[in-house]
Amino acid sequence: MFAEIVSAIKQVCDEKGLSYQAVIETIESALAAAYRKDFGEKNQNIKVVFDPETGKSKIYDVKTVVEDLLLPDAEIEDKKVNEQINAKKSEDLLAKTDSLIDKEVKKDSYSEILAQEERKFNSKTQIQLSDAKLLKKTIKVGDEIKTKLTAPDSYGRMAAQTAKQVIIQKLREAERDMVFNNFKNKEHEVIVGVVQRREGRIVLIDLDKAVGVLPSEEQIYGEKYNSGDRIKIYVKAVNLTPRGSEIILSRISDEILKKVFYLEIPEISNGLVEIKAVVREAGNRSKVAVFAIGDNVDPIGSCVGQRGVRIQTIIKELGGEKIDIIEYNEEPAKFISNALSPAKVLEVNIDNQKKQAIVKVADDQLSLAIGKDGQNVRLAAHLTGWKLDIVSDKNKQAEIATAEIAKTTEPTEPTEPTEIIEELIKDIFEEYNLFLKTNLTDYLRIIISFIGLKNNTLTESYNLI
Repeated sequence: MFAEIVSAIKQVCDEKGLSYQAVIETIESALAAAYRKDFGEKNQNIKVVFDPETGKSKIYDVKTVVEDLLLPDAEIEDKKVNEQINAKKSEDLLAKTDSLIDKEVKKDSYSEILAQEERKFNSKTQIQLSDAKLLKKTIKVGDEIKTKLTAPDSYGRMAAQTAKQVIIQKLREAERDMVFNNFKNKEHEVIVGVVQRREGRIVLIDLDKAVGVLPSEEQIYGEKYNSGDRIKIYVKAVNLTPRGSEIILSRISDEILKKVFYLEIPEISNGLVEIKAVVREAGNRSKVAVFAIGDNVDPIGSCVGQRGVRIQTIIKELGGEKIDIIEYNEEPAKFISNALSPAKVLEVNIDNQKKQAIVKVADDQLSLAIGKDGQNVRLAAHLTGWKLDIVSDKNKQAEIATAEIAKTTEPTEPTEPTEIIEELIKDIFEEYNLFLKTNLTDYLRIIISFIGLKNNTLTESYNLI
């Protein structure tokens, strides 16, 4: 029977990854708690030695050896010390008018009472040196005296039930701590998990000995998570809660892109190529700035791989996300030009104070440089850390020409309506002189109504003749 108990304990240890000795200590702690609860005294220091091979337990009352004290037992001392402290507090209230010297004397007296309280003797957990020497002559202060206790007949059944409950609790705590410590060391790392199931908007990921949570805000938009799929996942945070370890996972973090590059590109893992910056719009497009440490290393070629095999593996791992590999350059203008790839840049004018750059591209490269919904220039700006303004070379020339024309052309003064009428009437008189002399008033009415003038203007115009 007891051999089966030992076998069961070892099996639990193997399944949970626990120490066999730690489980035995947990059982002993549970048995001691059960004895103290039903047969011992409160605060009594009970220790149990459990033999899993025989199933028998040895129970001891353990006391620590202390120096001989003239103080009475703890129960009596507690009452006396409390009375002294209360009396002292009353005296302190009346001592406000005393001299400084009197206060210091009373303060020292008060401290002495507190020191005596700390040195009080507890017969439940301590034994004085003189009494201990009666049991063992060579014993000294600080040693422990173990007195074997006899358990009642009913102890076995009651202890077993209590021990069972405590053991289950301790095992859960040990398992929780083990999982927490294991995954806390993997925080901010990329690991492999298996999609377990979806619960509402979250996805549960099986991490072998634990289950991680992939919240909706950490999922790649449009990516499907089918049960049984193996995916690389980024451990964003590991928290210890009363219900156990909470493991928060992510598929959209910039760090997961770095880690995948580190795993898939040997030159990066070996330190020949360094990732300088990463910017990402998860599930859509990313830009990665790389820099070669050695002179004979092509950073972009190393990441792309022969016929694009390496980069295609990474793209597939991230659900088809497009990835631009950018060569890093310490000169801002060159780095900005590279960051706007695949667009070709003609010129970059930078303003170091404003951290701003005006980038000129050919007219047919303008839409490519900006990208769909401004994505390309937005990613480039985040990657470089510069504010970017994209202008077309053709539009720039047109703007300059327009500005020059505006500078050299002087605006003319506006002409009054009456002046226009005067010129019009004079021209009419020259061409139709005879007609105007015979039917001037009627003709003027036709002309003036045609140009939309009022009757009072007619009189003024007529008087001009």
